[in-house]
Amino acid sequence: MVSGASDAANHVYRAEITNALLEGGVQCGDTVMFHSSMSSMGWVVGGADTVIDGFLEAVGSSGTVVVPTLCRMPPDERHLTFDRWNIDTSVSCVGRITEVLRHWPDAVRSDHGTHSVAAIGPRARELTANHGAAGLRLGPWGPRAFARESPLQRFYDWNVAYCFLGVNFHFNTMVHLVESMLVGRALQRAAPEQREGLAAQITDWQQPGVWPSIGIEAREAIESFLAEQGVLEYGKIGAATIRCTRARPMVDQWLELAEADPPRWCSGPFVQWLGQIDA
Repeated sequence: MVSGASDAANHVYRAEITNALLEGGVQCGDTVMFHSSMSSMGWVVGGADTVIDGFLEAVGSSGTVVVPTLCRMPPDERHLTFDRWNIDTSVSCVGRITEVLRHWPDAVRSDHGTHSVAAIGPRARELTANHGAAGLRLGPWGPRAFARESPLQRFYDWNVAYCFLGVNFHFNTMVHLVESMLVGRALQRAAPEQREGLAAQITDWQQPGVWPSIGIEAREAIESFLAEQGVLEYGKIGAATIRCTRARPMVDQWLELAEADPPRWCSGPFVQWLGQIDA
């Protein structure tokens, strides 16, 4: 399997991937989550398997490699998403590398109809277990997607290495954890007698409502801010740019900025909703 142009100058090998990760701050024993674009790199010798091998080599035998395996249904069938979801057969819609990894020997996938992840390594089962079993959080993909018992929360708790291979923060799934935490923290600030009514206004799966909806420009802004703060490193793999950071400072600083200036980061309806709490 190969991807991109056949120009020999753009050939990418496993060692180049491993070296770029190590230079970006990934360490032996890490858990590393990454978003990716095969075509961005050029001609990857060995295809998606080479990319996965490069990540596995960077973290070593004690490390764990994770990818998103998100699923999307056509708009007219979206209501059937969870009915049709199957942890073994539902195809990942976020790139060739993610689909190859979920079929990898010993790969384990978390059980959620829209926001699953797949992982390889000694912490794979711990990471993916009981997706949404406890600590439910309100949100557009149902209360299990970004629950306190979920891989996305564990990325934060474990402060995993979080990388973007050939893609930028437009594709940063942690934005939705930030959004769900903004909602939860706002509800905690509300008076007890307000909370039920306020929570009822938040969007749910297939149900309209209020949501922070951090947009593309705001995601670009947080990427620039993290780079300025020195917690986001840039490198190259073939023709692609790789971005590497850590989950906890990324989320903490994003939350701090969004709570300090909600209109800069969040949707208008959400800002109005906040006004009921912070007036």
